[in-house]
Amino acid sequence: MFAPARRRCAQNALAASIPASASIPTFLLPAFHIPTSSRSFSSSSPCQSKIGSAPLSVPPEVSFKIVAPSARARTHRVQPMSTAHIKGPLGELSMEIPAYVNIDLESLGGPTVTVQDSTDAKQRAMWGTTRAYLQNHILGVSEGHSAILRFNGVGYRASVEPNATTVQSEYAGQQFVNLKVGYSHPVELGIPKGVKASTPQPTRLLLEGPEKEVVMQFAAKIRAWRKPEPYKGKGIFVNGETIKLKNKKIK
Repeated sequence: MFAPARRRCAQNALAASIPASASIPTFLLPAFHIPTSSRSFSSSSPCQSKIGSAPLSVPPEVSFKIVAPSARARTHRVQPMSTAHIKGPLGELSMEIPAYVNIDLESLGGPTVTVQDSTDAKQRAMWGTTRAYLQNHILGVSEGHSAILRFNGVGYRASVEPNATTVQSEYAGQQFVNLKVGYSHPVELGIPKGVKASTPQPTRLLLEGPEKEVVMQFAAKIRAWRKPEPYKGKGIFVNGETIKLKNKKIK
């Protein structure tokens, strides 16, 4: 860390000790040369985000609009954020876009996402994240997201009920998922708004909705009641989740 500073001090001391009339041999001149700038480790330009630089795929039946922030939202401490409105056959979603993220709607291959400074760590981190969220919203309002939960265990099953005895409904017409996973008390979970649940089989639960984050979060909430265990392979599995079985404990 202190090597360059020590080298400069040594060179300055050596230069002061040599008289002005004395001549320095040619082969020693590189040793007394002080570089003006430090050399960087890489001379190549920083690579672009592969996910963030990919254009968005917007189907014809989906409308994608960017609404600029209003003048009232402008403050000195918080930068105003624009809003992306995505509307399709399955619903409408909106998402706030950071001020340093730019979306070009006039691009030939589709809307593209860019950032103001690609060398900034925070902007580079949000570059691909913002593009992934937007693409998930576009896919959600056009085709929808789904999660399949498998119940593996003796007597493990699930059902969708219109009423519940242990929890209160949060909105009108809310349905509830009733789990039977080995507890003596009933396990009832309210289905979030916008999510549709069905049971094609007693040991299968299908969740569908336009917002991927809400669907997968509710699936994780159900899975938390019986996480897969590695000895008998019992539990609630989400989508293609698998678990490697261990040998039985021998005392």
